[in-house]
Amino acid sequence: MKRLLIVGAGGHGRSVAEAVLAAGKYELAGFVDDAALGLQQVWDLPVFGATADLASCREHADAAVVAIGNNRLREALQYTLYAAGFELATVVHSHAMVSPRAVIGAGCAIMAGAIVGTGAQLGAGVIVNCGAVIDHDGRVDDFCHLGVNAAMSGGSVLGRGAWMQAGSVLGYGAIVEAWRVLGSGEAVNKSINRNGIK
Repeated sequence: MKRLLIVGAGGHGRSVAEAVLAAGKYELAGFVDDAALGLQQVWDLPVFGATADLASCREHADAAVVAIGNNRLREALQYTLYAAGFELATVVHSHAMVSPRAVIGAGCAIMAGAIVGTGAQLGAGVIVNCGAVIDHDGRVDDFCHLGVNAAMSGGSVLGRGAWMQAGSVLGYGAIVEAWRVLGSGEAVNKSINRNGIK
């Protein structure tokens, strides 16, 4: 069983760690975290240091996943992990439902109660949080984040780095531009670009 390093020891990092334990695919090696200076362990697992120490953590783990909600930071750290020689793990909670015909990129985290439908495509480093839904043929580009109970209807597209906050919804075929943030409960039924709705 490969040893897995979790980058991020905050709430999302601990949630991803629990998903790893539930799935039983990896052995948890420990964490790294910039925000928790002086933190030496989480539960019974070591915190090896800060993200500046990632290269030296290679001796402790074979694979890693970035469990940090900030999309731009997650992207930067995922590239740092590649450069340090880590395999990028994808974590799927045992209580998520993922179609065998969905395509899932490296470094994704799919949490409890999430549904990823047939023909859905997820890029690298995507978070699909608890209860979020990506219906059939939805496309989620690299480093996006679907918050709790966010929902993408069939054929909708979430552009690179976009964030759907809790309870936000995309209608059928809706397209959201890269790096856009949808507020909690916001619904989009048409394509959105920098000039507004078209």
